[in-house]
Amino acid sequence: MRPEILFPLSAPVTSLKGVGPRFGKLFEKLGIEKAVDLLWHRPTGIIDRRFQPKIAEAPDGMIATLTVTVEAHQKPSNPRQPYRIRCHDETGVMFLVFFRVQGDYLEKLLPVGTLRIVSGKVEHYNDVVQITHPDHIFAAEAGETMRLIEPVYGLTAGLGLRIVQRAVEAALSRAPVLPEWLDPAYCAREKFPTWREAIATVHAPESADDLSPMTLARQRLAFDELLANQLALSLMREHVKRIAGRVITAPGALRRKVIQSLPFSLTLSQSAAIEEILADMAKPARMMRLLQGDVGSGKTVVALAAMLDVVESGAQAALMAPTELLARQHYKTLSNLAANAGVEVALLTGREKGRARTAILERLASGDIGIVVGTHALFSEDVIYQDLALAVIDEQHRFGVEQRMALAEKGRGVDILVMTATPIPRTLMLTAYGDLDSSRLTEKPAGRQPIATRTLPAERVADVIAAVKRALESGAKIYWICPLVDESELIDLKAATERFEELQKIFGPRVGLVHGKMKGPERDAAMEQFAGSGIDLLVATTVVEVGVDVPEATVMVIEHAERFGLAQLHQLRGRIGRSDKPSACLLLYTSPLSATAKSRLSILRDTDDGFRIAEEDLRLRGAGEVLGTRQSGMPELRLADLAVHGELLATARDDAQLVLTRDPELATPRGQALRTLLYLFGRDEAVRYIRSG
Repeated sequence: MRPEILFPLSAPVTSLKGVGPRFGKLFEKLGIEKAVDLLWHRPTGIIDRRFQPKIAEAPDGMIATLTVTVEAHQKPSNPRQPYRIRCHDETGVMFLVFFRVQGDYLEKLLPVGTLRIVSGKVEHYNDVVQITHPDHIFAAEAGETMRLIEPVYGLTAGLGLRIVQRAVEAALSRAPVLPEWLDPAYCAREKFPTWREAIATVHAPESADDLSPMTLARQRLAFDELLANQLALSLMREHVKRIAGRVITAPGALRRKVIQSLPFSLTLSQSAAIEEILADMAKPARMMRLLQGDVGSGKTVVALAAMLDVVESGAQAALMAPTELLARQHYKTLSNLAANAGVEVALLTGREKGRARTAILERLASGDIGIVVGTHALFSEDVIYQDLALAVIDEQHRFGVEQRMALAEKGRGVDILVMTATPIPRTLMLTAYGDLDSSRLTEKPAGRQPIATRTLPAERVADVIAAVKRALESGAKIYWICPLVDESELIDLKAATERFEELQKIFGPRVGLVHGKMKGPERDAAMEQFAGSGIDLLVATTVVEVGVDVPEATVMVIEHAERFGLAQLHQLRGRIGRSDKPSACLLLYTSPLSATAKSRLSILRDTDDGFRIAEEDLRLRGAGEVLGTRQSGMPELRLADLAVHGELLATARDDAQLVLTRDPELATPRGQALRTLLYLFGRDEAVRYIRSG
């Protein structure tokens, strides 16, 4: 049960004074749904109103606080014209300017002859000092209540700074004094404030230095968040260990047949990963393992080796992919390889309907099908396995922990193997996959050529088209990647559809188009033509990012490369260079480039080591962006920044493990406080896994 002390913070943001349903929708765009979310919405800057000059000394463009006497109201004859209020002090005259004024509220707020304190951005207009729509207006005697330093927050269209500030203040007033969940000795050594003091301090910065992630208040809150994260993952891991697993062993005849039929030898790390997975499966505890490998490092073969041992032992294996396109790709690869051992692979996605679907379901239930590949359709209610023993989940960062659990519940003590082609920095590994053991594939398969990567300004697109023409004439297949599907009104990007039409005029029917808004069959047809014959130049959005395998593709053009994340660019580039032919990737960028974009493009030019790229991506963008946590089932970190709080993460991990060793039921006073911490950070699902009795 959620502790009663947290009820005020668990209430929807619309329950706060001054928010209501209209602003509630706008707060949602910022990821703020409950009062507690406002506490995690950190200030991004400050407005300093301590500068208090006389009118004659007020410089243009500065925020200033002035004490003035109201002299006269100049009401406009036309409502479209500004309403001006003339004011003065002993050094000169200034005007307060307002637009779209209705009623007499300004006359009540600024009566002629009164002394007023006004604060806002000073403008010099035709040599006259003015402030348009001042941020604050106070009677002189009430001026002491004005905050001279104000926090600035991230906003969205329609949501003004004052509304967010008031909402944060309302949420802070609900923040209770909570029992201390940190180890007292650690807390004293680090000189950490209490949770309540820390959250108040973070929202009351006095200077730019107070916004640093290294302040004591921010470090305290970052540690709280990381401890909640590590405690939740440790609880989940313990829960999985307690569920009885099963021992899967096989002589390995099917596996050896397939490996011997491969046109290449396994790399050392592929062989090591297979050994680790088979050793896990042979233990009575359930396997929970992550297989990390760069694009093209051969994860699918490793997964198939494990699946074939499962089939040989008389049980079933399932591989789940995040998209239909990827599921079909895996199905094609696995069917061809498994055929060498006489093993049939089935496909089950949302597109299989009617009799075809019924037939697959019947054969899964009877055990006739040993290996099935599909999307999340694999854990639909009507899918019953005779004996599911291994679930392989591809591109895990597209699925949450809950989906991982749902597929596991389709069988008895199901072993879980998670695969990702997104190289994950070590710190992110601990926060996202702390409940998993890890295997890494570090080499590229033999015979792969390095990819030559070049950066070019967008103005040279004609040269790029000429290079594409030469590549097509030499028999190459080419990807042309665009960031958007339709022209956005806000961002002037070349849309995929527009670029497709332009290239089709030059190269005719050899040009195809693939984007996320196309229907599945239409998209698959285009991909099949590109992989086979009919299409040689494929214009695409990032739907081709993961898993699409066309070895003949040796050239990739990426437009507006500066708008993509580093890991995403690396993923896209990994679609080429999948054969023994040399490949080239051309990154088109629009000037001027930000320092981060420059850094990103140069790293990509210098290396193709996915793990180095992942570390750099984390350094440049922060953890929240690296795996696109909003869509990913990854925990979203709002207070911790893994690029700077890495040491805190290691301490939080050790502390979580120590706590659960000493107090697995979280029953001691500190254990009870830690339960509150889990609820505070929305890790309710982890509380369910606390061992009881």
